[in-house]
Formats: sequence, structure tokens, C-alpha cells
Amino acid sequence: MSSKQHNHNHDHDHNHDHGHDHDHDHGGKFPVIMYFIGLVAFLIGLYFGEGMVLYANIAFGLSILTAGYHIILEGFGDTIRNTMRAKKFSPNIHLLMALATAGAVAIGNWEEGALLIVIFAGAHFLEAYVDGKSKREIKNLLEMNPTEARIVLPNGSTKVIPVDQVKIGDTLQVLNGDQIPTDGVILSGTTSVDESSINGESIPKEKNIGDEVFGSTINGSGTFTMEVTKDSSETVFSKILQLVNQSQKSLTKTATLIQRLEPKYVTFVLLMFPLVLLSGPYIFGWTWEVSLYRSMVYLIAVSPCALAASAVPTTLATISNLSKKGVLVKGGAYLSKLGGLKAISFDKTGTLTNGKPVVTDYTFENGIDENELIDIIVSMEKQSNHPLATAIINQFPNRKELNLAVENEIGRGLSTSIKNTVYRIGKPTSFSNVSFVYKQKEEKLAAEGKTVVFVGKDEYVIGLIALMDVPNQHAKDAVKYFKSVGIHTTMITGDAKLTGEAVGKQIGIDEVVANVMPEDKAAIVQEQQRKYGATGMLGDGINDAPALVTADVGVAMGDGTDVAMDVADLVLMNNDLSKLVYAHQLSKKMDKVTWQNIYFSMFVVIVLVVLNFLGRMDIAIGVILHEGSTIMVILNALRLLVTPKKYLSN
Repeated sequence: MSSKQHNHNHDHDHNHDHGHDHDHDHGGKFPVIMYFIGLVAFLIGLYFGEGMVLYANIAFGLSILTAGYHIILEGFGDTIRNTMRAKKFSPNIHLLMALATAGAVAIGNWEEGALLIVIFAGAHFLEAYVDGKSKREIKNLLEMNPTEARIVLPNGSTKVIPVDQVKIGDTLQVLNGDQIPTDGVILSGTTSVDESSINGESIPKEKNIGDEVFGSTINGSGTFTMEVTKDSSETVFSKILQLVNQSQKSLTKTATLIQRLEPKYVTFVLLMFPLVLLSGPYIFGWTWEVSLYRSMVYLIAVSPCALAASAVPTTLATISNLSKKGVLVKGGAYLSKLGGLKAISFDKTGTLTNGKPVVTDYTFENGIDENELIDIIVSMEKQSNHPLATAIINQFPNRKELNLAVENEIGRGLSTSIKNTVYRIGKPTSFSNVSFVYKQKEEKLAAEGKTVVFVGKDEYVIGLIALMDVPNQHAKDAVKYFKSVGIHTTMITGDAKLTGEAVGKQIGIDEVVANVMPEDKAAIVQEQQRKYGATGMLGDGINDAPALVTADVGVAMGDGTDVAMDVADLVLMNNDLSKLVYAHQLSKKMDKVTWQNIYFSMFVVIVLVVLNFLGRMDIAIGVILHEGSTIMVILNALRLLVTPKKYLSN
């Protein structure tokens, strides 16, 4: 086993909380009100100016206490708590800002100390807004969780009950415009349902008797009754909420690394402070007052505010964007891995293909009444429950239904007798009286990976029907995209080699691995990892679960099994491979924006430090440039909430 695979494990419960709170939850509206009081106090201080220094300094002091009380509390309070928890000194950025403000006040620069707090606190609230912006999507989802259901009682009357009292097997009535309470199957009525909360698609889906409906989706103009098939805590929508809430706690490696480095970085800055202070008089020839002032500017200049905001808002904005598009991500770490894939393996049935066979070709003997023969074939197939029978019935809808006595013979297929003539539908090997023409056609269609059935009249073949599980509409474009960006594509299938290669050729896939037993899929993924590097796996069934866990990124189709969705890292809610292409493109963009932010924030720090030692920097300019860089970084991250124009087609 490769070391890559050996080290890979999917523990989806990791909470990457390293003591730095990125929720910035300061207790609702109170801090905002206090901030604006502080801002007004600062403006009053500016109004008094140099003519009324005492009153101005009182206003600036009030500004520091009201606008920045939470900065001071987080600076000292969180540092003490994190230090006790980690059992080593663990300061944060807020401590630097609090110390810089205290230093400015100590040397009599009340105005600059207040300016520092007012601008830092303002940028802090902006970062909280951006973090909250992506999480508000989650709160909106939570508000969409159904709370009531209209149950049909044994006497036929209805009663509104809490949705958590609904049991599997209950019959519910859903009125027009209602929210569907839980997952189930329609028993009576027809309607259209807005399923955008599940799959991101805005076009309502038509629903008839026997169709599945999902909790939280919105019923259209029809009224229907449904049988409950899932407990409200186990619905597709509940799983979505669990996945998306979980994704908030799992950050990218870069974001996690920045969080881990923050206390170490701040500790280093504080250790350097005495050296900076002493270098003024002894190296640069400054007075002690100038040196202390420059040391305060140094604390502001090297504070990693922009660096701390480089990755987390970017990651959360990306996850939020994808969740609106019907792509659920269990954490930012998996988005980073998705962007770095070198190979991707696809299960064939239900992933690259629609999972249901359809009629692709049919031909009948010249001189035969084709309409009459098709009526006979459809009437026979309606008495079979084979998947191929469904495909044939769907191919020839609205046919005349004949009352036939049909016999299903093992190895020979379906047969019936009409006016002393025996008609039979069966596999080619069950017929011996086959013309050269039909033998040729059967060989050609079989070579294309199609399943062929012969239609016989008194054991003489008079026609054939070819069927195939055809590629879904997005498969070819998705495979083409992944190949274009240098990712090796593989199709894994349990089908015969001929069938697998025929589908692979249609899609344009690099490699086809056929005749695969379910238990072998994980081993194939491991081989791909050894050969190419980071490997993704797409699947929809229980038998795909081991391969999904083994892969660096496991992707499940939303229409697949619960097991596949539980173990996967990404879920495509609409079984739409173009959404995976979009997720890959956005993950690459996320990585690019994160590193843009990191480079920019470090560049600003270096420039501010150099200008400070050259004597070209004061606290006011330092604060404006420093917090300006933080705001620039946050606004850059905010771009990930918007779908880029070049991806809109996806």
C-alpha cells in the first residue's frame, strides 16, 4: 500500500478549532451600538482638536473604551484562556492592537490610539460580516426545515401535527403551496414540486403517483397524498443540513496552518518588541520618545490581521457558493484536495450513465406489419418485470394492449401464441434459426456494447431490439474537461470488457477497467494513487463506499444510496457531472485567491515595517494602510460568493 493511501483517512468529525474564533460573535447588536458610540466620540474629539486638548482626549478615551472594549477583552481574555488551555503562551492579534493602543495613550497620542481602535474594530466587524454572509446561507436552510405535517387519520379526516411526530408508513396530505414535511412516495394526485433546496435546480419537477418527493421542497398547484418513507431526522434535506454545518468546521490546510501559526507569530512579534525599542536610541539615534512611538507603529505594522483573513472567509464563501449550486462539501480541506487531483475514477452505472437501459436500435423483417408486431411485443413485455422490458415499453408508448397469455421460460425469454403462431422474445443464443443478416447485425451491435434481443415468429428470427445504458448528458463534457486540465480519467465497471469499452469510447475516457467485482474497486483506486498521485472517485452505490473512502476525494451522486453519501467528501445533489466540473474550477479559484491574499498581506507588512524604520510612517497612516489591506483581502474573498461569468454555463 502506498504511503499516500496509508495516511489517508476520512474522519469527518474533525473540528479544526485552534483557539481562534472566526465566528466573531460578540453578543448581537450591543457591540455594534457601542462601536457607533465610539465613532461619534472620536469625531467629537476631532472637533475639539488642539484648542481643547483635555476635552478632546476625554472623547478619544471614551472612543477607545466603547468602540474597542471587545477588542481589549478578546486581546487579553482570549490570550489568557488559550494560554491556560495550551499550557503555553498563546497570544492573538487583538492583544497586539490593545498593546499598541495602550502604548499610544501612554506617550500622549490619544487621537492616534482612538483612530487605531476605530479602524481596527470597523475592519473586524467587516470580517465578521463576510464570515456570517456565507453562514447565513446555512441559517436560511435551517429556517426551511419543515415543522408541521397534515396527517390523514383512519376515518379520512386530516390533522396538523409536529413533523417530528410523523412515523414511517403514515399517510400525509400536502396542499398546494405547502412545504413537503418529509421524504415519501405519492399515493394519489399529481403536481409539480420546486426541489431547488435539494438539488439547486430552479425548474419545478412534475410528480405523479409512485414518484418520490423530498422533505423541505415546495409543492406547486396540485394537492396530493403521500406515504412517509423516512423519519424526519433521516431525510435527504436533514443530511444536507448535517453536511453543510459540518463543512463550516473543516478548513483548508492553508487556513488551518495560518490559525496554528498565529499565536507563534504574535509571540515572535512581542519578543522582538524590546529589540525594536532598544534599536532606536542605540542604532538609529532616536530619542526614547521617538523610539517608543516607532515601536507602537511596529506593533501595528506587523500585526497579521490581513494574513489571518486570507483563507477562512475565502473557504467559507466557496462552500456557500457550491451549496447554492447543489454541490455539498464536507469541508474546505476536501476542496483543496479536489483542486489538486491528478486522476479521477468513475463508477459507470448511474454515474457516467443514466443507470437505466434504453432502446438504441430496432429493426424488423421487410413485409411484416410493424405496428402489429410492436403491439404484440409491448403487450408481452408488460407481463415481465425485467429492466429491459421497461425500456422497451418506454420506447413504444401508447400501444394497443392485447390480452395475451405469456409464458416466461428460463433461458428462452417470453413467448405467446396468437392464432396458432408462436411469438418469442429472447437472447440471441436461444435461437437456432437465424439469417446471416441478423447474425451480422447482432455482432455489430454487441461490439458497440449493446444488449441484443431477438424477436422470433415460429422460431424464425424476424427482428431484433438493441438496448444500452447510455451515457448521461453531462458525462462527455465532464470527462473532456478533466482531460483538458491534465487529470487522468478512468471508468470502473462490472460490465464485460466489450460493453465497458464501448461506453468509454463514446465518452472519450482515458482508461476502462471492466469485469470489476465490487470489492476490487478500492484496490483499483489505490493503484491509481500509486501511479498518478491524488485520486478522486465518483460513485452512487453501496458497493462504491470502500473506494470512496480510499480515494483522496470521494464524490457521491445525490440520487445514490445513503451509505455512499455518508462516506463521500462531496455530494452532487442533482447527479449532474457539470456541477463537479464547476466545483473543480471554483476550488482552483479558491486556492488562487487564498494565495493572492497571503502574498498581498505579507507584502504590506514588509512595506510598513521598512517605512517605519525609515521614519516615513506614523500611527494614523500605519493603521489606515494596515486595516485597508485587511479590507482588500476580505473583499477579494467575497468574490467567491459570486459565480464567475465564465462558469455560468455550468
